[in-house]
Amino acid sequence: MELRYEFYIGATCKEVWDILVTPEGTRKIFFGSVLESTFEIGSDFRYIGPGNDGDETVHVYGTILAYEPEKLLSCIEHAGPSYNPNHADFESRMTFTLETVGSCTKMTLINDQWTPNHPSFERTKASWWMILSNIKTFAETGKTLDFGW
Repeated sequence: MELRYEFYIGATCKEVWDILVTPEGTRKIFFGSVLESTFEIGSDFRYIGPGNDGDETVHVYGTILAYEPEKLLSCIEHAGPSYNPNHADFESRMTFTLETVGSCTKMTLINDQWTPNHPSFERTKASWWMILSNIKTFAETGKTLDFGW
């Protein structure tokens, strides 16, 4: 199973990168969550923010596989504990790549290597469109989308 998305964004790779990895960026596009990590290969990461377990809910966590600023972020990820009691048994790989195309950025996300029968696959397939659209909108306008939540 593989989810693949490509977006062309009217912003520089640095601007898009900052949205993907800085607290100011992730808080805007990942529903109030921040990405915590040293970004060293093999290090842990986690997206933490408001949710089922309060303000410090771990939404997604895992291990950094590759990190090249303004170009590549790849990791093994698991949904947080509040989403599934056996969350550690299910994983997938997320890989963001950024490349300059003319005066814009091509952002590609591949979410693959899903554990068989992963309970979050269908929900993730739907939510990536919202998150990626939010990244594009925020990079281009400085505003996020209102999903009515």
